[in-house]
Amino acid sequence: MIRILLIEDNDELRDNTAEILGLANYKVDAAPNGKIGIEMALKNTPALIICDVMMPVLDGYGVLHLLHKNDSLKNVPFIFFTAKAERSDFRKGMEMGADDYITKPFSDIELLAAVEMRLKKAASLQTNNNPPLQQTISTESSTQALQNLLLGSSINVYKKKQIIYSEGNHPVRLFYIQSGKVKTLKTNEEGKELTIGLYGEGDYVGYTAILENTIYKETLEAIEETKVCLIDKEDFERLLQQNNEVAQLFIKLMAKNITDKEKQLVGIAYNSLRKRVAEALMQLQQKYLTSEGDKFSIHISREDLAQIAGTATESMIRTLSDFKAEKLIDIKEGSIIILNKKKLADMLN
Repeated sequence: MIRILLIEDNDELRDNTAEILGLANYKVDAAPNGKIGIEMALKNTPALIICDVMMPVLDGYGVLHLLHKNDSLKNVPFIFFTAKAERSDFRKGMEMGADDYITKPFSDIELLAAVEMRLKKAASLQTNNNPPLQQTISTESSTQALQNLLLGSSINVYKKKQIIYSEGNHPVRLFYIQSGKVKTLKTNEEGKELTIGLYGEGDYVGYTAILENTIYKETLEAIEETKVCLIDKEDFERLLQQNNEVAQLFIKLMAKNITDKEKQLVGIAYNSLRKRVAEALMQLQQKYLTSEGDKFSIHISREDLAQIAGTATESMIRTLSDFKAEKLIDIKEGSIIILNKKKLADMLN
C-alpha cells in the first residue's frame, strides 16, 4: 500500500480525510501537528505528504522547511491543506517548494485526484531520472506534445471574480483554460484596474513570466466560472527544451500579446469614448463568439467592460445606453447583445 502522511490539527477533518484515503487503498499516517508529523516522516518515509498550513506547535511552512533540509524527505511530494482565502498564502507555499494545494472545503474527488496526480508525477520523474537533453529531443508535434502535457495536469475550478494568480508573484504553473472566460489586468497605485487581455477555452496563460524568468506583471481573474488545467512550471520548461515546435509556438504567442497590448494602449490614448467602447465590444465578440452565424451575447459587468475599454464605469453605462438607442446593441437581463456588427466595426475605421 502507498503510504501517505496526513498532518492536520482539526480532529474531525483529519479523521474524515484519513478515512477517504483509506477507502482508496492508501496507508495513512495521521498527525495532529507539524512536530509529530515530522517525527512520523522520519520513522516511515511517506510517498506523499498532505499538510495543513495553520497549526499549533509547528505550522505547515515550518514542516515544509524542515523537510527540505532532510535529504531523504526533500523530494517527497507535498500538498498544502488550507482554508485561507488569501492567494499570497498559496504563493508563499509554492515558492517554498510545495507541489500543490487543496482549499477547504473540498470534495472526495478533488482530494483523490490531487493525490493521484502528484503520485503519478513523482513516479514519472523517478523513472525518467532526468536524462540528458540531447537524448530527449522530442519529434512530437506541438499539438500532441501539449495534449500529453495536459493529461497529467490537475484541474481547478475558479468562481467569478476569483483570482487565479496575482501581479508580483513568482510563477509556479502554466494555466490552460479548459472552459470559461478569464482576463488579465493591471492595477495602479490608486486601485484602478485596466484589463489588458481576454482569454477563453483553449488558451494558455501565464507563460510570459515563465519564459522571461520573472514575476507576473499582471493579475489573472475569472470573468465567469472557469475550469483551468494547472501545468507545473518544471514540466512546461522541460517540454520547451525538448520540443522546438512548442517553444516556437509560445514565442509567437508572446509576440502577438505584445502587439495586441501596443494596439490597446494606442487606442486608449487617441480614440474617442464611443470608438473605445465599440472596440471593446468587437474584441469580446472576436474572442468569445462560438459560431460565425450566431448572434453574439455576453453577460459581463459594466465595470469589467469599462476596464477593457479603459474608461470610467459611468461613462461606459452612458455609452451603452446611446448604443442601445441607436439599435447597435440590446441589453437584456444584464447581457449585452450585438445587433449591428457592421456599424460597430465601421466605427473602428
